Amino acid sequence: MKLWVGQTISELGSRITRDGLPLAAVIVLGAAPAQMGLLAAIGSAPVLLLGLVAGVWVDRLRRRPILIVADLGRAALLATIPLAAALGTLGIGQLYLVTALAGSLTLFFDVAYESYLPSLVERENMVEGNSKLALSGSVAEFAGPTLAGFLVQTLTAPIAILFYALSFIVSAVSVALIRKAEDPLQRDSQAPVSFSPHPSSLRREALEGLQVLLNQPVLRAFAANSGTRSFFGNFLAGLYGLYAIRVLGLGPAALGVIIAMGGVGDLLGALLAARLVRRAGLGETLIGASVTNGLIGFLLPLAGGLPILAAAFLVAGQLFGDMARTIYDIHAVSLRQAITPDRLLGRTNASMQLLTAGVGPMGALVGGILGQAIGVRQAIFVSALGSSLACLWLIFSPVRKLARPEVASSKARLQG
Repeated sequence: MKLWVGQTISELGSRITRDGLPLAAVIVLGAAPAQMGLLAAIGSAPVLLLGLVAGVWVDRLRRRPILIVADLGRAALLATIPLAAALGTLGIGQLYLVTALAGSLTLFFDVAYESYLPSLVERENMVEGNSKLALSGSVAEFAGPTLAGFLVQTLTAPIAILFYALSFIVSAVSVALIRKAEDPLQRDSQAPVSFSPHPSSLRREALEGLQVLLNQPVLRAFAANSGTRSFFGNFLAGLYGLYAIRVLGLGPAALGVIIAMGGVGDLLGALLAARLVRRAGLGETLIGASVTNGLIGFLLPLAGGLPILAAAFLVAGQLFGDMARTIYDIHAVSLRQAITPDRLLGRTNASMQLLTAGVGPMGALVGGILGQAIGVRQAIFVSALGSSLACLWLIFSPVRKLARPEVASSKARLQG
């Protein structure tokens, strides 16, 4: 419960920061489009540059202190912005630096909390634990952008960012109150794989997480599925708003409401995840969620006609698409936590993030080029087609044979 409270507050702070820093750049500094693009790129760079390193250190060190340090570090970094604004020294360079460093700490936090959960929750209760954490993400996704805009508008951007910093302090205190012991030596002694428990180099340790994903059939299918969805799904990063406003004729306010419905879908997915797997089995739930997510994507290029009808298609796409994605993510993460040896869990989680985030920017670039070449609606259709094919990685893998989570974890646990 303490981890859940801390993660909920941290997620909210992360979402507010994600939207609040760009608002500060636009409103306070009058940033140019090129500067905004660079700010967005810097925000995504830590996963690409430090993803594997984060996994190594999460496996080397105790995970709770990493969570606390990451929260306190983000609070300190954000606090420099209102201080600089009060002194009249705030510049775009400081925002670049804060974005890069805060993004790096967020990466360490995310990898550590996914790896820390199995030490607090029994593996048979992992789905319930991840469902609660997903609830936090859905609430933050729904409330974060709205709260960021309200705080910036009423308090000014620098003062609002000070409140964002305080959220990370509250999160750090919540995690610090956890008293359950975590013994890093015990993680090594329980590892059933043949990898050396004491690798001689950072590079070798980092590559172990990638080896786990590539060598274990279930995890390899998860990685391929997530990478495919990330590549084609990121077509929408640069096209979604353009499509909704210029092609479908929707206004910014309507677009904001439509995007917010994704948070509602996340919430529904978190509530339904455990029930579905009890009824249908784990393999069927994972494949069904992936298939549903892919097919729902076709609602976007099919939208048209009156703006209200087009908006209904987009709302359905956000609501049911995000619901299916959340159901898939909860069970995929839970199974990854259950079958990965604890001493490799940080590196495996970091490798999964790297593979997913690494192809995301390429997908956004390809989507933009394709939209320019063949049209926005046609490019979004290609995005939906590619995302719908991601389920094939699961269908033609051992995932389809998985039954209940506890059976799956015992059968699919990594061996040497």
